[in-house]
Amino acid sequence: MNFAPLPSVDVAAVPSDGFVLDVREDNEWAAGHVEGALHIPMSDFVARFGELTQAADDGRRVHVMCRVGGRSAQVTQYLVQQGIDAVNIDGGMLAWDGAGRPMVTDSGDPAFVL
Repeated sequence: MNFAPLPSVDVAAVPSDGFVLDVREDNEWAAGHVEGALHIPMSDFVARFGELTQAADDGRRVHVMCRVGGRSAQVTQYLVQQGIDAVNIDGGMLAWDGAGRPMVTDSGDPAFVL
């Protein structure tokens, strides 16, 4: 049962200095990600929840990202239930890449969406 619509934003609405939480798995992150994003895979999320609350303790909006928006929607819903200002990024990394938003890799290789 969905009691309220899930807050979501288009990739174009994410500020260039916005706080992005990437919940994809390690191999997806390694292929390409948003520079400065916090990476906590959905599979580790509950165990590592404290890392997010520390990073977002200044009350910034959390923009939650996955590949297409399914996993991030679940995490966004959880965060909103915890009273955190969180929004799902519509279309995830595929939309981000499609909109020409910048991506980086830790290895310096060309970034792509896995």
